[in-house]
Amino acid sequence: MQADFLDAHERHWIDAERLFLARRYANADQLYGMAAECGLKRLMVKFGMTVNSEGNPTDKEDLKHINKIWERFESYRQGKFEGIDYGLPVPNPFNNWDVSDRYAHQSNFNQASVQLHKAGAEAICELIKKAQREGLLV
Repeated sequence: MQADFLDAHERHWIDAERLFLARRYANADQLYGMAAECGLKRLMVKFGMTVNSEGNPTDKEDLKHINKIWERFESYRQGKFEGIDYGLPVPNPFNNWDVSDRYAHQSNFNQASVQLHKAGAEAICELIKKAQREGLLV
């Protein structure tokens, strides 16, 4: 299937928010990470990340998840005129997020533990909205 990072970002965000409100914190946490990852990858494409014919990154360093891609984003943003106002909050709120946490028992997740990832994903949502308002993404 063809990769669509923007659509994936939006649907993962919407579902994460619904799950968070329903106190389904374990799945919300995973989707906040995926939403943030997809949003950043969409911006990375705009800032020069190369993709194959299916829309997937060609560099193996770009095939990582949000806990690693957060720093990778900076390498694409820096030095680009369009990227000047698209810096990320520091430190990386996803440093303790891992895709393998999808296997963890749901009792390991609560509102407080997920809140940091929710805030990180929300920061990416704001960057995406900004890029859309400014015509960077259509």
